[in-house]
Amino acid sequence: MAGFATSVEDPVWLAKAKRGDCFVDLITGVGNASLVIDRTWIDRGLHEIVLGVPCCVLGPEECIASKCFVAFRERFDGADIVHLIKACGRRLDWRRVFDLMGDHWELLYWSLILYAYVYPAHTDVVPEPVWRELTQRFGEQLRQPDKSAPFRGSLVDPRMFAIDVNEWGERNLYQEYCDNHPCPLRVENSVGSEE
Repeated sequence: MAGFATSVEDPVWLAKAKRGDCFVDLITGVGNASLVIDRTWIDRGLHEIVLGVPCCVLGPEECIASKCFVAFRERFDGADIVHLIKACGRRLDWRRVFDLMGDHWELLYWSLILYAYVYPAHTDVVPEPVWRELTQRFGEQLRQPDKSAPFRGSLVDPRMFAIDVNEWGERNLYQEYCDNHPCPLRVENSVGSEE
């Protein structure tokens, strides 16, 4: 980035570029490495005008998926998800949301339960087949739990669930996901780079 001082804040998801009073965060994934931003996220972006500047902004499906994991003590994006569902739930590509969430579909279900709690008179904004599929999956999971399924608390918040890993011997999926991230940001040529 010519003329910008750049740095990699986290090789899994965050780089920064700064020049004078201007700066930008370059977000390439989510902090726990559960989602990887690929070309489809860009291709599906919405072309909008932001502060008078033509931009490509994240589509609502990708935005919801990226926010499902932001459930920390000090930051919770559940309200953002609820507002996105309220604003565009009827026209969302729900199959895309399911695909993005993959094995983490329970967090989507949790977000939809929160939506139903916040907007009980507007649950019809979410298509009935979405409710039915997630409720059926959850029911099956309750009836026949996978006894080999790993602990996933560290994917939600590695600090709040540190005791589970450090003292109770649970797997640290957060660290495993980060260590095995398919395309980490490179640190070389970052701080003060003119490239």
